[in-house]
Amino acid sequence: MSDPIVILTEEPLGADDRVNIQTLLAGGDAPLVVLVPANTERHLLVDFLENLSMLEIAKAFRELTSQSPDPAEARAEAAEALAASLAALAGLGGGVTGEVVDGKPVEGLVAKVKELGAGQAVVVTRPHALADTFHTDWANKAQDSLGLPVLHLYAGSGFIGDS
Repeated sequence: MSDPIVILTEEPLGADDRVNIQTLLAGGDAPLVVLVPANTERHLLVDFLENLSMLEIAKAFRELTSQSPDPAEARAEAAEALAASLAALAGLGGGVTGEVVDGKPVEGLVAKVKELGAGQAVVVTRPHALADTFHTDWANKAQDSLGLPVLHLYAGSGFIGDS
């Protein structure tokens, strides 16, 4: 059996993501471990600038005035995203498991990779113009902490982030 692959995702994985992960596995039997953060921490200025940079002006102002989600509600949403992701990846590799991560997402990914002795880490996110441009995205942070390449995929597409 191959070394596990740990996948951190901020979005529920779908059919396009399954194709990307299946290609990554190349017919191998590596077990997959999916992590979904329940982190409710928001960076209002970064989120606002992010939405503006993606020309989502109405969303930028709407989110600027919205309240932070209730931690229990955020955890429930993360559990739903995890269930959808596990269903999307069912039958791939040497099996698929997952968990909701409390605390900082990158720290959770790094801890799980080290715990399992994983040979590879994958981060699946929406495009984040500022974080991606300045290399402060999850994939870059994880790569700096782990010292091994981290594949950064954009959710629902075949696009690879720059990490």
